[in-house]
Amino acid sequence: MSVPYADLHLQYQTIKADIDAAIAAVIRDSAFIRGTYVDAFESAFAAAIDAKHCVSCANGTDALFIAMAALGVKEGDEVITTAHSWISTSAMITHAGGTVVFCDTDANTFTIDPAAVENAITPRTVGIIPVHLYGQSADMDAIMAIAQKHQLWVIEDCAQAHLARYKDQQVGTFGNAATYSFYPGKNLGAMGDAGAVVTNDDDLAMRMAMLGRHGGLTKHQHKIEGINSRLDGLQAAILSAKLPHLQQWTRARQKAAAVYNAGLNQVKDLEIPHVAFDRTHVYHLYTIQHPHRDELAKYLSANGVQTAINYPIALPFLEAYSRFGHRPEQFPNAHRQQSNILSLPMFAEITADQQELVIDLIHHAFE
Repeated sequence: MSVPYADLHLQYQTIKADIDAAIAAVIRDSAFIRGTYVDAFESAFAAAIDAKHCVSCANGTDALFIAMAALGVKEGDEVITTAHSWISTSAMITHAGGTVVFCDTDANTFTIDPAAVENAITPRTVGIIPVHLYGQSADMDAIMAIAQKHQLWVIEDCAQAHLARYKDQQVGTFGNAATYSFYPGKNLGAMGDAGAVVTNDDDLAMRMAMLGRHGGLTKHQHKIEGINSRLDGLQAAILSAKLPHLQQWTRARQKAAAVYNAGLNQVKDLEIPHVAFDRTHVYHLYTIQHPHRDELAKYLSANGVQTAINYPIALPFLEAYSRFGHRPEQFPNAHRQQSNILSLPMFAEITADQQELVIDLIHHAFE
């Protein structure tokens, strides 16, 4: 028996009739760009995460750019974000015209350290982008208190945290805006690229919608200069077909995480994911830590278990940011974690037998 890191085809098979019908309907109606299927998904997703507006776009990377552009980021502005994330988070700060300022992570949750945020603020700081990494919320009370104190905007990067909660409030509803990715492997994934920004601010929602649609909401009436970043009708219909299953899939991921926790919590030197007491983890990724991560990954691979490293190089140490001359001692937690982290197979349909194999192999690897 082998265990894939994820199994998107199996997910499709469980709801094949719904997906096939959604695709057929879009083809029948030739509703490939914008239209009723996109409108329907925007409304449904906004309702699902307790937001007033959902502005769909081509992908989660564009979502970050659109949000910052709508908030007026300009040259010389500093935007604070985490040292541990996918590069979209930081790269879009640069592309929007700002300067990225990295902060170290919390030692336990992989999310941005609020104390580091406070220390990084300068007169040029305009905003904060916390990332709800792996499916767990950042410390939003602390982050929002800092933002209010210094009059900063907050964009929540929710690319890995669909339906995650902080103190029983949905992530994505704390800041000025929140961005989502619907990349195929996400907890709610399309069959191609797709993304969205959500907000409760009417004016911000309209400006973001215009920015992603060539600067206007009506064809040939361009109020501003925008870009072309639109969710297509096929992906919208697919996402609408999947959305009613998201809560069930989330519970299945949480159940699978509990199985891993019970089976791995006594393995020497292995750290299972830490969940803060006031947060609900949705386990986009189940990421462990071990000082012999590379050897473990090779052993699992040799025995048919796929794993991944998310992410092997913390953002400040990527070649793309060599201009800053960052040093490991500036980001001790992120620097340590990049060498220890390993993501195990995690998907809603993973079986007890598959998990038992993963757990047994890990125990055997360290015997």
